[in-house]
Amino acid sequence: MTTGKNGLTYADAGVDIDAGNALVDRIKPAAKRTNRSGVMSGLGGFGALFDLRDAGYSDPILVGATDGVGTKLRIAIDTGVVDGVGIDLVAMCVNDLVCQGAEPLFFLDYFATGKLEMETAARIIEGIAEGCVRSGCALIGGETAEMPGMYPKGDFDLAGFSVGAMERGSALPADVAEGDVLLGLASDGVHSNGYSLVRRLVEISGLGWDDDCPFADGKLGEVLLTPTRLYVKSCLAAVRAGGVHALAHITGGGLTENLPRVLPESLGADIDLDAWELPGVFQWMAQTGNIVEAEMLKTFNCGIGMILSVSADQADSLTELLTAEGEIVSRLGTVTAGEGMRYSGKLL
Repeated sequence: MTTGKNGLTYADAGVDIDAGNALVDRIKPAAKRTNRSGVMSGLGGFGALFDLRDAGYSDPILVGATDGVGTKLRIAIDTGVVDGVGIDLVAMCVNDLVCQGAEPLFFLDYFATGKLEMETAARIIEGIAEGCVRSGCALIGGETAEMPGMYPKGDFDLAGFSVGAMERGSALPADVAEGDVLLGLASDGVHSNGYSLVRRLVEISGLGWDDDCPFADGKLGEVLLTPTRLYVKSCLAAVRAGGVHALAHITGGGLTENLPRVLPESLGADIDLDAWELPGVFQWMAQTGNIVEAEMLKTFNCGIGMILSVSADQADSLTELLTAEGEIVSRLGTVTAGEGMRYSGKLL
């Protein structure tokens, strides 16, 4: 092997291993906040260990979910407001897990960028940790990939992976029946779906990210970056109380596509569009793009981020429970005989 004072290093090629190590040290306190029963080892190893028995399970079934944040990241990159996209990343995974009846146990993230910027990366991962704290799962590992030439300056991408568990025989959906009441939980805005259309609508409007938001207080970019709501703790409380037959996370495909995913083939749903008020962000988008009601319902959550199908005789008590857990609950309609979604009332 030959060496010389002008020999190339990995850093010369654009990858700074020392910066990556420094980032790990920076985020260790955030990851430590997420510790929960079952965690055996976390950041720093080649893999992370989790003890299901220590987490309280005797005959567990594992459930996995993976997702990203989509083109909402473009707004975060352009505005520099990156603190909430980590919460989005966690929410998109763990809100899916709870729909299976599973408790999220741990989370791993993948953060990729062309040039590692310590402060930006730390803020993003600290947001991931906050999402884990809010949903009761542990951030036990991840990957930070510095890939020069793959991403333009300042750009990054995120992906997440979560594992949950439930006792054998408790999987959802189960026992969905005609007459079940559909309870809708309010969203915190657009969440993390439909942002290619959102960005197009902002372009049509002529507004910039730093302009005053026309439908809420604050700057437009910051309002549109409101993180996805985490429904894990409230929905698990409802499931454990009994009477919950199914949960549907309202993501890409909106109400029209997501609720039928948890209904048996022979059943459909009647939804009263007057049961809740369409939030201002969706009113503004519909008006700006002249978007028809059907398109809104199959593209966005339209103010309902999670739907529960529950026994009619427990709908009132579950509404009280979910309200006490901090949710805004709307009684949307019922499960009916015959496939398909049937709407009454008026959204727009």
